[in-house]
Amino acid sequence: MQSSISLSLSSPSITRSDRTVVDAFAANNSLTPRSLRFCGLRREVLGFKSVSSTQLVASSKRRQLNKVLASLSGNGTPTKGFDYDLVIIGAGVGGHGAALHAVEKGLKTAIIEGDVVGGTCVNRGCVPSKALLAASGRMRELQNEHHMKAFGLQVAAAAYDRQGVADHANNLASKIRSNLTNSLKALGVDILTGVGTILGPQKVKYGKVGFDESVITTKDVIIATGSVPSVPKGIEVDGKTVITSDHALKLEFVPDWIAIVGSGYIGLEFSDVYTALGSEVTFVEALDQLMPGFDPEIGKLAQRVLINPRKIDYHTSVFASKITPAKDGKPVLIELIDAKTKEPKGTLEVDAALIATGRAPFTKGLGLENINVETQRGFVPVDERMHVIDANGKLVPHLYCIGDANGKMMLAHAASAQGISVVEQVCGKDHVLNHLSIPAACFTHPEISMVGLTEPQAREKAEKEGFDVSVAKTSFKANTKALAENEGEGIAKLIYRPDNGEILGVHIFGLHAADLIHEASNAIAMGTSIQDIKFAVHAHPTLSEVLDELFKAAKFKVNNSSPVAEPVAV
Repeated sequence: MQSSISLSLSSPSITRSDRTVVDAFAANNSLTPRSLRFCGLRREVLGFKSVSSTQLVASSKRRQLNKVLASLSGNGTPTKGFDYDLVIIGAGVGGHGAALHAVEKGLKTAIIEGDVVGGTCVNRGCVPSKALLAASGRMRELQNEHHMKAFGLQVAAAAYDRQGVADHANNLASKIRSNLTNSLKALGVDILTGVGTILGPQKVKYGKVGFDESVITTKDVIIATGSVPSVPKGIEVDGKTVITSDHALKLEFVPDWIAIVGSGYIGLEFSDVYTALGSEVTFVEALDQLMPGFDPEIGKLAQRVLINPRKIDYHTSVFASKITPAKDGKPVLIELIDAKTKEPKGTLEVDAALIATGRAPFTKGLGLENINVETQRGFVPVDERMHVIDANGKLVPHLYCIGDANGKMMLAHAASAQGISVVEQVCGKDHVLNHLSIPAACFTHPEISMVGLTEPQAREKAEKEGFDVSVAKTSFKANTKALAENEGEGIAKLIYRPDNGEILGVHIFGLHAADLIHEASNAIAMGTSIQDIKFAVHAHPTLSEVLDELFKAAKFKVNNSSPVAEPVAV
């Protein structure tokens, strides 16, 4: 049965050439009904209303056509009395995601960028670091004679070109940056160059500070200025022998011995790169264990695989109180003190030091004082809907902050999700992002990924709220695809409620863990119980069967009456 949809094309106006594009879109995307099923997922859990498959397909096609119309309309028409409907300060991944969604919603949108499009992630973070990890990972594999022999392969002495590896990272960043810029331009988003400063409610200026600054008005503002490397006091960064991740990504040299201060995501990933390229690494960690942010059980296994067999040693419970760059033929000098007593713990002399102690919000110069907003340790205070909160605890009308600048979850994809959530709100739909459903990953070899709570966090929550916690585990050693790849080292861990099957957390250490985590994160986001997802079908032989077995391993109480929490996002 053929369905038809009436589309009003009177606003915005469309030229004859534009009409051709729309007609071509309609011809190639006929709005015909299809059989839609939700395999293994309860309709009531997902929150779907009873609608026909024709309506669902039609709605999807209408949204796609809206994207085309938004592009053709030149980025919408602003609300009367304003230059723009939405101005975003910062063109990183978060700002970019918000801008694209805003245009899709028909908002007249501008994005202000004082540096380059793509922000930290594209230019100094996620993108170039993954390029380095991809190259160094292949180098590590080729150097592993035992691993290659297991496949019946013989490889001559492996070598690498340092500049070639560095160029790979730089070229990838340039390509992604260009793609992001082009996508904004294609939708007509106005890219305004310069520093963005909030002058007052719904008023922003941009440009080179003190020169040719322009003032614009906007119905809503999103702050998306990101972060910069955090450097503790007493550490002198020269950009050559004492470096941050910004410098390390350029790979200007590979030191024989490098100290990495901090063993979190950044430190772990760079230890993977440097050891694969021939460096010896020493970790300096202020807490009493390596990888303090990970689930303890996963951290212990990761240490056994990623640290102990490699040319890595470490000092825990110590601070690097002072670091002096190499000069006049002398090495980098690192003075250590006890993290608790502050007593001297000796010195290290190394070829280079990488400061991987996290990142700090980049929120200076935003003009927050003009709207009575005070940062907290540099972060812009926000509520669960990313509304900015002023010094009196009141919401600042029409002002939001997303991403690293608000400190809720310093991940690029979290910033993008927050931005999309904000756009939904300014368009009149209440939307709260469930941060416990946002996954994270560390791209070592093998990878580490996680979503939700760690086991200690889950047990603490359970004690406060009065429910039980259970844990299930599966091993990569029982997975056919992992064994075929000769990569059986790894586990998946499920933390859940046995009374109602709610997923509290999932942690994976193993081959392609960063790709596998999303089945669990989506289940948490949609409020799907383990009882439902355990009936989902996974292709064989694939790594996804690690999670299939994990969900099937969960055990439940007989009286399973407590409902799973409803999805947070509405």
